[in-house]
Amino acid sequence: MDIAVFSTRSYDRTFLEAANAKAGNPHDLRFFEASLTLPTVPLAAGAAAVCCFVNDRLDGQVIEALSRLGVRLVALRSAGFNNVDLKAAENAGICVARVPAYSPEAIAEHTLALILCLNRKIHRAYVRVREGNFALDGLLGFNLASRTIGIIGTGKIGCALAKILSGFGCKVMAYDPFPNPLLAGTGLEYIPLGDLLATSDIVSLHCPLTPETHHMVDKAAIARMRDGVMLINTSRGGVVDTRALIEALKAGKIGALGLDVYEEEGDLFFRDLSGQMLQDDVFARLLTFPNVLITGHQGFFTQEALEAIADVTIENVTNFEACGRALHPIGTERLA
Repeated sequence: MDIAVFSTRSYDRTFLEAANAKAGNPHDLRFFEASLTLPTVPLAAGAAAVCCFVNDRLDGQVIEALSRLGVRLVALRSAGFNNVDLKAAENAGICVARVPAYSPEAIAEHTLALILCLNRKIHRAYVRVREGNFALDGLLGFNLASRTIGIIGTGKIGCALAKILSGFGCKVMAYDPFPNPLLAGTGLEYIPLGDLLATSDIVSLHCPLTPETHHMVDKAAIARMRDGVMLINTSRGGVVDTRALIEALKAGKIGALGLDVYEEEGDLFFRDLSGQMLQDDVFARLLTFPNVLITGHQGFFTQEALEAIADVTIENVTNFEACGRALHPIGTERLA
């Protein structure tokens, strides 16, 4: 099958080509650095499938344009699918497939790294020492042991994080409309969202971006949190109201903020903009706070995760070519 691969970086090509080589009947992969948007749809001419990432925009217009080109499959290299108009895809007869789980430990471990770095001020200490400043003033942290950690969303990633934090001796609480049976007997306690926000020293977000979770963490939610709370988001940027975060940081309500995602990251992440002026004033304001640590959506970025993503992506395409159904399709029932 001819596949147009969008938002390609060198590592995407390396792992996808390796996975494709293992396929019994390798596919024809055409790689493009450009993101998939309406203006770049013509790059998919002649392809039966497009392979996309988190910041490719598959709205109704793009789906319609892909359908006119004869595209029958959208193979996402991600678990999330909030960037796809599933109803438009269904109406166009285009199958949408994803990678439902690749390495939950990768993102859980990155979440822990953000927590530890922010707590012990590692990012600030690193800069100080390189400048010959060995003073400890302003670097005071706290023990994670016995601290209350609230996890919002206990799918595979939230579950992995809960197990890690339990090993640190933390009191782990969670909120999820659908409790994970795998966490039974681990000591984790499910409580209402309002109670979790009010009692957690650290709140970590691991829920998908849906109409229900969009701006779940807004001004009202932040007001319910403890003063000086640490907030971590490695899920999707739209789960939080960024402007509300800035106001809470200025007021001291949020004591530390770790982000691996951002609402408008599509115009920033996965590219080198070091030689340009940032045009996003909201993001630029976030960078001015010493208690904010931002990484560029790298939580998934481990060798194990990239291998799994590539393998499942190719398997989705292979199965679709063989029987007209991907291994991990997404239907409009996911919108219910």
